[in-house]
Amino acid sequence: MTADILFSKPFHAPREMENLARVVQGDHAHGDGEFTRSATRRLTDITGTPAALLTTSGSHALELASRLLDLGPGDEVILPSFTFPSAANAIALTGATCVFVDVDLRYGNIDPQQVAEAITPRTKAISVVSYGGVAVDFESIGRIADEHGLAIIEDNAHGLGGEYRGQQLGAFGVVAIQSFHDTKNVHCGEGGAILINDPSMLERAEIVREKGTNRARFLRGQVDKYTWVDVGSSYLMSEYNAAVLDSQLDSFDHIQAKRHAIWSSYAHRLPTWAEAENVRLMDVPDDRRHPAHLFFLQAPDHEYQTALLAHLRSLGVVGTFHYIPLDSAPAGLRFGRRLRELTSSQSFSERLVRLPLWADMSDDQVDRVIAAVTSFHR
Repeated sequence: MTADILFSKPFHAPREMENLARVVQGDHAHGDGEFTRSATRRLTDITGTPAALLTTSGSHALELASRLLDLGPGDEVILPSFTFPSAANAIALTGATCVFVDVDLRYGNIDPQQVAEAITPRTKAISVVSYGGVAVDFESIGRIADEHGLAIIEDNAHGLGGEYRGQQLGAFGVVAIQSFHDTKNVHCGEGGAILINDPSMLERAEIVREKGTNRARFLRGQVDKYTWVDVGSSYLMSEYNAAVLDSQLDSFDHIQAKRHAIWSSYAHRLPTWAEAENVRLMDVPDDRRHPAHLFFLQAPDHEYQTALLAHLRSLGVVGTFHYIPLDSAPAGLRFGRRLRELTSSQSFSERLVRLPLWADMSDDQVDRVIAAVTSFHR
């Protein structure tokens, strides 16, 4: 029997086992060792950001960002309803209110017009995610943020290697976050990073990340002992995870080339079927470069989405939908509010179909996915 084609499968980089063996055989397994330093350098080289700190997850990086912005009760943060719950959790945990706004129907990215309409005297930040690694309209979002003195939190979980008008994603927020969960292009099982684009925030970020202590300064010889100086938590990635991540980042160009080849196969071979079926395929504006994190299509309606996913599954192809809008979720109703009924987020969610995409997919597997998709008709 032919094996199912999984939606996602983690890539294994060449030096992972060698790196892990060095950690196992060495005397430094906790965070901030040689592999943390090497992986951090590779990450800042890719993103062009001034500084980065590895964390235990993308979710913890978002929580760290909220702490750095001193969010708290009475504050509001505007974010898209169509996003992963971690973005909202990081806000709600501080006691601040999530203000959910809609996304555009073409890319699934936050709608700048609704962002502008949602601003109140309590608004402190705008949290944005470039869905699928296709950049949000940072020109408009940046203009709104500057006009109202707001911070931008850039959730770049999908966007490592993506660009907006020639600038790497991850460089637009005052802080940005990365996820290295094993569904991402580059992974270490579970992990993340916070990118610090305002250098004045770096020292405090180190403190909050290291249980609220100035231990990082102590290890650099800048103080003769370390102590508790702020509220923080243990956000450090272990050297085991960093060893895997360092190997992954070392293979970044190879991973990206393989993923782009698969993405391009879908983009070039599905349009005839899509036009006949009134299906919209993922596309990318000319002023942006995507990182081939995912390939999605938008069905004409929810019934079509459901039927297409069932058809793919019957042929051994694991496609999937994505986020359920947060504004209608139980926690969203408890910890947030919305500007109005968010019809675009609901429509985008109910029509979205994501196709399998992982670096080691064979040509035969790609052919099978395309054959399965194009054999479906209403």
